[in-house]
Amino acid sequence: MTVKTTLSFTERHHRFLMEQVENGVFATASAGVAAAIEEMMRAEEERRLRLSAYAELIRERAATPLDEYVDEEDVFGPAFAAIEAARK
Repeated sequence: MTVKTTLSFTERHHRFLMEQVENGVFATASAGVAAAIEEMMRAEEERRLRLSAYAELIRERAATPLDEYVDEEDVFGPAFAAIEAARK
């Protein structure tokens, strides 16, 4: 179903949209606006999926028992020592 609406654009946005139509990128200004909205919808879905994945990773890490944590000195100590030796 198509819905007719009125939109307002800045001169810059309108000029760009009309250039895209003139260059054949979009058949009409409406098609250009629809493509932009579809891209926004795709980006929002991707953002939602990423946030969900990050939340799951945080939950998994929060459930890690303390005895499985890695000591900071064991992990970074050799690198810090190498950096310090290189400075001398």
